[in-house]
Amino acid sequence: MRLQPVVPVRERMRRALGVPVLAGIAVFTIAVVVAVALVWFRPHRVEAAPSAGEAGRGVAEAGRGVAETSPQRSTSNGPSDDGPRFVHVVGAVEHPGVFRMPAGARVEDAVEAAGGPTEDAVVAGVNLARAVQDGEQILIPNRSDAAEPSAGGGAASGGAGGSGGAAQIDLNQVDATGLEALPRIGPALAQRIVDWRTANDRFRSVDDLLEVPGIGEKTLDGFRDAVRVG
Repeated sequence: MRLQPVVPVRERMRRALGVPVLAGIAVFTIAVVVAVALVWFRPHRVEAAPSAGEAGRGVAEAGRGVAETSPQRSTSNGPSDDGPRFVHVVGAVEHPGVFRMPAGARVEDAVEAAGGPTEDAVVAGVNLARAVQDGEQILIPNRSDAAEPSAGGGAASGGAGGSGGAAQIDLNQVDATGLEALPRIGPALAQRIVDWRTANDRFRSVDDLLEVPGIGEKTLDGFRDAVRVG
C-alpha cells in the first residue's frame, strides 16, 4: 500500500478557490467580447443630409417667423392720423387752456372740454363743426369783441373811399403789428393771420380770412373795407 503525501489545508483551499475564480474571469471575458461584437456589428442608421431645396425652405420659413414676430415700424414721418390733437382754447370759455382731443374731434368738442362758452360768449361767428388741427388756437369772442365798431367801420370806409383805397392794409404785406390796427384783431389773432399767409403762400382774396381760426363773417365785415389783397 502506497501512502499519499499529506496536502496542507492552505493548499487545498487555494486549489478549491482557484477554479471558480478562473471560471468567473473566463465568463466575464467572454461576455465583454460578445457585447463588443454586438455593438460593433450592429447596423447603424445614417441620417440623410437635407437637400438644397429643403434647406432653402427652412431658411425662408425662419425669415418669415422673424418678420412676423418683429414689431411693425411706421413709415410715416409725420404724426399719425389717429393720434391725439392738442388745441389751445382761449377767450370767452369757462376754463381756457390746452386740451388733448382725440382724432376727429370738432371745435365744439374742444369748447366743451374748456367748460363751455361763458354767458357773454358769441359763438355765432365760430365754425363749431370744423375738425380741430393739432397745435391750433381756438378763440371764442365775447360780446364786446363781437360788437360792430360803427365808428371804426365808418372811418375805414371813409378812408377807403376818400383816398381811393390808399389807406387799405395789404394782407400780403402787413406784419402782425400792423394787423392789430384793424378792429377786433388782437395779437393772437394777428399772428394767426400771418401764420395762415405763410402756410398758404399768400392771400388770394379778402374772403380767405374766413379760413383763419377765430375770424367769422361778423369779424371780417367789421374791417372788410379796410383791407385788400395786393
